[in-house]
Amino acid sequence: MKEFILCAAIHNPDDKDMADEPLIYCGLRHHNILWQSKSVSRNPHHQGFLTSKGRFVDRKEGLTIALENNQVLDLSDIRGDNLYSEDLY
Repeated sequence: MKEFILCAAIHNPDDKDMADEPLIYCGLRHHNILWQSKSVSRNPHHQGFLTSKGRFVDRKEGLTIALENNQVLDLSDIRGDNLYSEDLY
């Protein structure tokens, strides 16, 4: 099965789960995730996407995956080499 982008995500490298892995918060768009909790990282470098294989990927790898799967709605909207949730839906 091909890996595709599921949703926007923010990982908190300093906030760990029971398996000592960074917590990952998910939502439709990154700003929706920021409203979920005060403990969600506000660092833009922690923003990325969750894939169908359960992986957190940064915006750059997210764009590669989304382009491979025709998930980007309008290629003329792409800003540089980063994926934004607005590009998907």
